[in-house]
Amino acid sequence: MGEVLLEVKGLCKSFGGLMATSAVSFLTHSEEIVGIIGPNGAGKTTLFNLLTGFLKADSGEILYKGQAIGGLRPHKIARTGLSRSFQLARLFPNMTVEQTLIVPQYFTHKGKTKKSAEDIQAYCEKLLVNIGLQKKKDHLVKSLNQGELKLLDIARSLATDPDLLLLDEPFSGLGYRDIQPLTALILRLRDSGLTLMVIEHKLKELMSFVDRVIVINFGRLIADGSPQEIGKNKEVIKSYLGEEEIEIGTA
Repeated sequence: MGEVLLEVKGLCKSFGGLMATSAVSFLTHSEEIVGIIGPNGAGKTTLFNLLTGFLKADSGEILYKGQAIGGLRPHKIARTGLSRSFQLARLFPNMTVEQTLIVPQYFTHKGKTKKSAEDIQAYCEKLLVNIGLQKKKDHLVKSLNQGELKLLDIARSLATDPDLLLLDEPFSGLGYRDIQPLTALILRLRDSGLTLMVIEHKLKELMSFVDRVIVINFGRLIADGSPQEIGKNKEVIKSYLGEEEIEIGTA
């Protein structure tokens, strides 16, 4: 297991009388893939919004690489090396695929060398090859299908050259044929040294590639362990999945 990259301590966030995140604490280590699961409304996306500055916590700490980032604006957090994708891809429809990957490179985080125009173009080409969209680099974003949009949204997050990438339901709306290349991409990213946290409702697919799973229910962290441990955890089964064990997939 690698060094601690992200440390969350007692994170709380409420909306009116609803506690969306209740004293959540966990660690994320470098070069691991952590799955985040839980029923709709459990607080998973709220957690991501807190980690990336789209929401401010009521209390608790967020330490990234040992530095407190709670309360920072999203663009400043991105420059620390923490990036994210969204459940619904927020892309500019009239940009080309290539332009979509060039623009965020000007926000590369502080720890990396500032890129020249030549370096930006070269990295753009690398990203396009990695997601399999090199033949569509001149196509407008609005012409892409759902699977291609998901890949492009992830590549845009990668364009800032992060060390930790948060993916919010990357398989949402995708069929098996689109999930396969996306799973392969996630595994390649981990093997290249990237750390990932993935929110996903398609449990069989998620369990096939994650190293660890965190379970949230009613804003509270109820379990943290390997896919095998989570699949047999009685509290998880009872509160989230009924009375059957979670099916563990294989990559």
